[in-house]
Parts: sequence; C-alpha cells; structure tokens
Amino acid sequence: MFSKEVYQQRRNALKATIGEGIIILPGNEESGMNYKDNLYPFRQDSCFLYFTGIDRPDLCFIIDIDNDQEILFGDEATVEDIVWTGPQVAIADLAELSGIAFTRTKIEVESALRGGRTVHFLPPYRAEAAVKLSAWGLTGTPSVPLIKAIVAQRSIKTAVEITEIEKAVAISALMHEKAMEISVAGLSENYIAGQLQAVAIAGGGNLAFPVILTVNGQFLHNHASANVIQNGQMVLCDSGAENNMHYAGDLTRTFPVSGTFTPLQQDVYNIVLNAHQKAAAALKPGILFKDVHLLACEQLAIGLKDLGLMKGDPKEAVAAGAHALFFQCGLGHMMGLDVHDMENLGEEYVGYTEELKKSTQFGLKSLRLGRSLEAGFVLTIEPGLYFVPDLIDAWSAEKRHEDFINYAQVEQFKNFGGIRVEEDFLVTDSGSRLLGPPLAKTVEEIHAFLKR
Repeated sequence: MFSKEVYQQRRNALKATIGEGIIILPGNEESGMNYKDNLYPFRQDSCFLYFTGIDRPDLCFIIDIDNDQEILFGDEATVEDIVWTGPQVAIADLAELSGIAFTRTKIEVESALRGGRTVHFLPPYRAEAAVKLSAWGLTGTPSVPLIKAIVAQRSIKTAVEITEIEKAVAISALMHEKAMEISVAGLSENYIAGQLQAVAIAGGGNLAFPVILTVNGQFLHNHASANVIQNGQMVLCDSGAENNMHYAGDLTRTFPVSGTFTPLQQDVYNIVLNAHQKAAAALKPGILFKDVHLLACEQLAIGLKDLGLMKGDPKEAVAAGAHALFFQCGLGHMMGLDVHDMENLGEEYVGYTEELKKSTQFGLKSLRLGRSLEAGFVLTIEPGLYFVPDLIDAWSAEKRHEDFINYAQVEQFKNFGGIRVEEDFLVTDSGSRLLGPPLAKTVEEIHAFLKR
C-alpha cells in the first residue's frame, strides 16, 4: 500500500467532485474455477484498490458524502477460515492503514444504502458484482458522474504511481529478454510462455494479462499454444507483468527464431519500427491520440507502398481505411492499475469525449484511445503489420480499395505472419518519456542480443 494520506487525498478529491449522496465501491470476491474451493487467483477491483489500497476479497467500501463518513464493510476471518489461510490482518487494522474511520460487518451494507438518497455506483464487469448490486436494490443506470470523476483522477498518474508502473515495466522487460534467450527451434510456445509467467511471479506479482506468444503473429491476440517453433519463423511476444501493487507493464517484441531476420522480414520489421518511432516522437500534451494513430498508419502505408503492396497517396489510402488490411487495430491504450486502464468503466469515457466519438470504420473503430493527451497520461504505442490470409482473400474477392492495394503482390505475403513493436510512455509537460529500462528494439540490437 501507499501511505494512508495518498488514499485520503484521492477520496477527498472524489467527494469534492461528486458533491452529494453515497458512493459505493464493492471489492471483488473469490471465484471458483470448476468448484467452489478451487479458486482463480484473486484480483481486487482496481477502483477499490485505487481508493483504499486494500487487497482483500469480500469487502465493500462506502463513502457517505452527506454525513462525511467512510465505512469499510467486511467479516473477520473465523478460526475455521484461519485453518486454511493462516492468520489474517483484522479489518479494522486494514481500515487504519487506509485512513478509513469506520468498519462494519458485511451484512450491514444494505441498511447503509437506505434512505432514498442518491447512490453512485460503477458498471459491474463480473456476474457476482451485478448480483450483489441487484440484491442491494441498485438495478438502475450506473452513475455517469462517478465514472467521469474516477476517469479524470485515474488518468493522471502521480509520481508514486509512475514508480510502480516502471517497476512493472522493468519486470516485463525481463520477461521479454527471457523469451528471446530461450526461443530456439523445437520448443513449444506454451513452454516459453510458462517461463515468462515464472519471471512475472518471481518479480513479486503475476501476469498483467495472459501471455500472447506465437509464430502466428498475424492474429492480433493469439495466445501461446502447443505449436513448436521452427527456424525461419518469427515469434511475436506481447506480454507484461503486474507488480505487487497491481500496476501493469505491457511490451511487445518480434524476433526471429533462427537469430537473424531474413531480408524480407527485416524490411517489414523496419516499416513497423519507423511507424513506432514517429508516433512516439509525436506524443505531447494537447495532441489528439487519434492523430498520432493516423500518423503511424500513414508511415505504415508509405512503407507498404515502397514494398509494392500499396499504391496511390498514403494519406488518402489511410483516410479511406485501405491500410486496415494490414493494421486492423488501434495504436495503443491507457495503462495503469489495469493494463487497459479503466476500460471496464467504458471506452467512451476513458478514450473519447462528448465532442470526439469513436469511428465506425474497420480498423479505426478498434482505436481505444482517441482523445487529447494530457501530462500524466501513461499509454502504449504498438503499431504492427498483420497479414491475415482470410482477410486478404475476403478483400481481394470484393476488390475492396483496389485503387490503393496491389492484391497480386499481397498474395505473396499470406504466409508471412505478423510483426508488432510496443513500448510504454509517460506524457510529460513538454513531450513524453519512455518507461522502463532499455530493451532490444532495432534489428541490429535484436540480432546482437540473440547472438549473446
């Protein structure tokens, strides 16, 4: 936990913004995998963590703004519980560490919500949370003022948060170095991914998201499988650690199994790397991230035109959406306590505004963050090129964007795979700063690392 003053300041800011009523923040519960007592690893709700710092299941926190009270609800561990878990810190002691004045038993939550006052609650993303809210009579629309207030607070990362994020990114970098060290022909993707999770756990936390590690990098979120990697293939590794404070890292590297990119792989890799570098250089307060995304898309289109896969004016091609044959997703997303920070609260609040709405165009509609950047934002930059055979066949058959795409040339790339490069950045007052330690990124650096 941070100091209790950190959590008190966060709660005071929230109360000042909301102004009246009751704010309810249920913590997450334990959840069984295939029977009640075989549990998934517990992960606390991020908003509950942000405002209390308490990493314990089956708790609920209420801020009664009208009566100026903060109450933590939960039941103490019984002797029978302790037989299984060992001694637990008392709920009153957890409340003291967070600067919360009052504690009550869990069964008193419903009575605390009575009285006809406004109750502000967030959209549930787990079934058990939805059931709990319903049982308390909270079946209406989640509080948009609460959502907006929390997004505004959590979007701007403080110095103590940046420290924790950099710890997570550093562990993530070790995961990627492990992937590059051990990925030799004959190993399975699952084996390599398992070694990466071991690095994350050894770092004091766990994975920020399931490891994406694949020789089929053309599929955007292709998790590790029983595939055995072979020389001539490229491994796309998108993985990150969550540290012991639950802050996330998220990095991607693509590297050759044999230790050396082929000339064509190197050419495509450098197109992606150039787009990454141009996008990162453009980050600064006030710029629309949507414009940074479009800049990266144009750089990809220029590179693809040089390869003979695209034609025409790159800017016009991007405006038409022709580049999305090769880059079907967004350039990046916010990152913090969640690897896709706060997206459970709604992308329309986190990544967009009343004035700026999400596009419905294929590719651009997958851009999670479009809004104007502010100092204190932490985000990812992750351009890529993905040659998806089914998508190529579908677009080619209908001659979609044939003024911009050389389908005869693209046909030769249906077995190429995919390449992505991803890093994490802090938006500063004057630009941006790369988070975490250096990690091999250029072709030369990757070759040198693989030859060690």
